[in-house]
Amino acid sequence: MAAEMAEQQEQISLQNLSQAFPISVEPQSQDSDRPSNPNLPSFLSSVRLKYVKLGFHYLISNAIYLLLVPLLGISSAHILTLTAPDLTQLSDQLRFNLVTVVLFPAVVVFLVTPYFMTRPSKVYLVDFACYKPNPAQICTGEKFMEISELTTAFTEENLAFQRKIFEKSGLGQRTYLPEAVLQVPPNLCMAEARAEAEAVMFGAIDQLLPKTGVKAKDIGILIVNCSLFNPTPSLSSMIVNHYKLRGNVLSYNLGGMGCSAGLISIDLAKQLLQVHRNSYALVVSIESVTLNWYLGNDRLMLISNCLFRMGGAAILLSNRSSDRRRSKYQLIHTVRTHTGSDDKSYGCLFQREDKKKKIGLSVSMELVAVIKEAIKTNIKTLGPTVLPMSEQLWFFMTLVARKVFKMKIRPYIPDFKLAFKHFCIHVGSRPILDEMEKSLKLTKWHMEPSRMTLYQFGNTSSSSVWYELAYLEAKGRIRKGDRTWQIASGAGFKCNSAVWQALRTVDPAKENNPWMDNIHEFPVYVP
Repeated sequence: MAAEMAEQQEQISLQNLSQAFPISVEPQSQDSDRPSNPNLPSFLSSVRLKYVKLGFHYLISNAIYLLLVPLLGISSAHILTLTAPDLTQLSDQLRFNLVTVVLFPAVVVFLVTPYFMTRPSKVYLVDFACYKPNPAQICTGEKFMEISELTTAFTEENLAFQRKIFEKSGLGQRTYLPEAVLQVPPNLCMAEARAEAEAVMFGAIDQLLPKTGVKAKDIGILIVNCSLFNPTPSLSSMIVNHYKLRGNVLSYNLGGMGCSAGLISIDLAKQLLQVHRNSYALVVSIESVTLNWYLGNDRLMLISNCLFRMGGAAILLSNRSSDRRRSKYQLIHTVRTHTGSDDKSYGCLFQREDKKKKIGLSVSMELVAVIKEAIKTNIKTLGPTVLPMSEQLWFFMTLVARKVFKMKIRPYIPDFKLAFKHFCIHVGSRPILDEMEKSLKLTKWHMEPSRMTLYQFGNTSSSSVWYELAYLEAKGRIRKGDRTWQIASGAGFKCNSAVWQALRTVDPAKENNPWMDNIHEFPVYVP
């Protein structure tokens, strides 16, 4: 099998690989009402359909109120007709049926108490922090290519390949790399990898704890996820030692779970908080670049050098009801799906050795297709729990029309914009974001946090969805009651979702996150 993979890699050309990162620029028509293709529906027709659909959505969503109003009106009219003798008679009946009056509330309390005792605890996101490296670690496109050339590890053809991939990646000129990678030659060793992990983890936690007012000794649950760097002692032990966490802290260290591990950590924290009452859970999501910087000439493994950058996030969760008033969000849903039983999905992101025994992360040409299928599986599970009844009815009617009446109509794609105000989609690469925008029918406004995060910070793996949420906060877009959908996919192959509801309006003037210094410059045009 290894021989077949090596033979396949040799056959991949620069042209074929570069097609994995296409740039499609569609010119804007001067006459927006006229479709470029006469077979397509007109713009005005689509607008009319949009408002019909919105009207249907509001009708179904408010059906309960439409039914209650007449009932309340009839009840109010009946109460107003009661006279003084009627009220006296009612009082006498209650007085002579004292046993019934006392027994009924007692039975209700007896039946309701088990529900309140056994219902899951609500999980709140008190606050979070994203790490911003030092300005000295900024890596422009020119610097990236200069370092690649000075290492003398790459052929001229592969240098040209990396330049083409970087130019089409969507990354800007201010992404960050570890100091070990920026050295010439790169100093890729265990000590430097530990230094990178410590800088990111401690930097994010040092920013988070003062924001929340929580002491390190108060943390009862610690979860750290890093896919490609798993030293001994573990990263979670490094945090326990540095912050002197208490002896009975529940610590977990997740490795090898890819870019979706951050949301897996959130789901694990939620489940632990359902069991351990009055607890704080600290989740730290990072990825190590130092030991995974590839210095070979296998093009499938060179793509990761062009996309992955330094970053991380720390998140504090609580199940204490007293923390609700000072928390930013409440966790509403988490959905985890796994497509690893399929060989193509399992092998599309694979850490392996090349012909010269150099380790790197191999990125399959089928990655975008695999991600699309994984996301589709996740959405099928998440949809019924978050979509309004109007969308579910619309989907059901379309399904009946296609299956029962054999009508030749397209399958209905639910409008997730009716369920969520904001979208934080993992910034795997530019083609992945393009596919998500197209599949979910999102607008440029909805995709802005993801595209700007890719531009400013690159692919920081599992922490990217937190840089996106920080972008929304810095822009002042988070309002009380807004729902935000975080979705990320990663090696294995997994796709995970988390749904958050804002408990208060976030004031950007009071925020301290990596975007605040230059948020006024965004959004920017990415050529």
